[in-house]
Amino acid sequence: MGCSSSSTGNKKSEKVLKATLVIQNWYRGYRARLKARQHYALAIFQSIEYADEHGQMQLSNFFTFMLENCSRARKEDPELVSRLFESTFQDIKDRQEYVGLIDVPDSYEGPRLEFPLTFTDINHLLEAFKQQQILHAHYVLEVLFETRKLLKHMPNFTHVKTSPSKEITVCGDLHGKLDDLFLIFYKNGLPSGNNPYVFNGDFVDRGSNSVEVLMILLVSFLVYPNDLHLNRGNHEDFMMNMRYGFTREILFKYKMRSVLMPPVSINRGHATDSKKSKGDITVTSSGKVKSNGFPSQQLSKHEWEQVVDILWSDPRGRKGCYPNTSRGGGCYFGPDVTSKILNKYQLKMLIRSHECKHDGYEICHDGKVITIFSASNYYEEGSNRGAYIRLSYGMNPRFFQYRVTSSTCMSPLHQRVHAMETSAIRILKERIISRKTDLMHAFQLRDHSRSGKISIAQWAFSMESILGLNLPWRSLSLRLVNIDTNGNVDYMSSFQDVHIEKPVKEVQSTLIETLYRYRSDLQIIFNVIDSDHSGLISMEEFRAMWKLFRTHYSVDIDDSQVDELANIMDLNKDGSIDFNEFLKAFHVVHKYEKLNTSNAKFANYK
Repeated sequence: MGCSSSSTGNKKSEKVLKATLVIQNWYRGYRARLKARQHYALAIFQSIEYADEHGQMQLSNFFTFMLENCSRARKEDPELVSRLFESTFQDIKDRQEYVGLIDVPDSYEGPRLEFPLTFTDINHLLEAFKQQQILHAHYVLEVLFETRKLLKHMPNFTHVKTSPSKEITVCGDLHGKLDDLFLIFYKNGLPSGNNPYVFNGDFVDRGSNSVEVLMILLVSFLVYPNDLHLNRGNHEDFMMNMRYGFTREILFKYKMRSVLMPPVSINRGHATDSKKSKGDITVTSSGKVKSNGFPSQQLSKHEWEQVVDILWSDPRGRKGCYPNTSRGGGCYFGPDVTSKILNKYQLKMLIRSHECKHDGYEICHDGKVITIFSASNYYEEGSNRGAYIRLSYGMNPRFFQYRVTSSTCMSPLHQRVHAMETSAIRILKERIISRKTDLMHAFQLRDHSRSGKISIAQWAFSMESILGLNLPWRSLSLRLVNIDTNGNVDYMSSFQDVHIEKPVKEVQSTLIETLYRYRSDLQIIFNVIDSDHSGLISMEEFRAMWKLFRTHYSVDIDDSQVDELANIMDLNKDGSIDFNEFLKAFHVVHKYEKLNTSNAKFANYK
């Protein structure tokens, strides 16, 4: 009896163990599949982000091309040059005269700042922004003038000492994410003489609270100029701001210079741009921190190219230094380059930002390069953590991670991955539909039997050759196209559930796709030309700029097609068009959005 019971118990234990192992293996596989989907979604977000930045560099080259080659811009519209290269502040001799133009009414209930600023002003500003109050333009201008005055007397490189009793915190990109800044201060304390910070550039753009983030940083800098250090990133640049959101937030407040536009010769003169250097810091073996901030010297074209390299470059595993083809500006540098530079200047490591990392930070080049990124949920809710670093003399860097959540409890991983994946596929489909004509041509070249189908390998090659996003197309094919039992792709399904809305039915698809693809560039160009900010441009301006744009971008669209479309869009026939409304007419429609809209209307009707 005892032996029989023991044998039965052992068999039950074995079954339980086997079941446990099966469940563990299934769960590990399930987690691995979720992580793979998350990885692919992040790859889509990052590839499209870099492709957009590549387009931004192309746009900056267009402005240079326009100024160097367009006699109309030089002779008939000299103010255009001024709008591109001159800072509003440079022409202002009397600060009080300018600030005094904007009064603070008694009815204003937002934060009020008292100059010279103190720690109390930082607290007032934080509390006001937590209540979603707006800082009055008068105070914003005061802060800007004070900051500019102080920065002009600051060195290009600041040297900060650490000690066992005094650490320094390094934060990466914030990109207008105010809640991340609040969380950093909550976890790590406010800036002070005993709690110094380095903010490593890219304070603005993309997020919805760039003004608030910048004001907190600048006010803190004015209170603690020796303990809060602000480095410039590639988004502290007015041309980047015009594309990525900051300009829309503060265009009426102040303008910035751009390092994306090299010095050019205009009418025998030399219009050079004053640049400020990059947001990287280096740590020496003795525990000293070097931080390069905001120089104001005039630059030659060679120096301008160096500044762009500093602002736009990324580390990679491959040795050497070679062009950054993803972003279109700067370079990739390998571990050998890092070692050479650090050894030459007797430095220990490089702490840089500029790249979103899933965990908020990444260590590479044998521990000599650290990337720190402080904007959590950068692409989508749950897409990445934010992080900051604390440095102390004689100790290794310590990393602190976080993620801002909109609810008290973070959603499960599968929900976060689904939301990320859906958003990523959505923007990828928009990129695909904008190149439909080119993709169809590539597909049909490989469809020798005219069956409407090609192999997955042929489809993946066509997608990469046209879109150039360096994505795992084979893996993504399951979410993007229909595949038959033989493994062949119905390539027309690449465009299912999505199309570009046509404002005029008669317009050719090629033109619609081109205007949609370059809509951000065109909007920036014509907003620059629109000197009176009326939103209207003349037909003559439209035609002249389109010809320059077509030439520089090598767009194979007949001028007559664009001319005809512009005439149609000139609704009241007064010889001018509302260009922003013109571009809004070209937008992508997703099939499921139509269904959701119809369902919503039906629900409301019921």
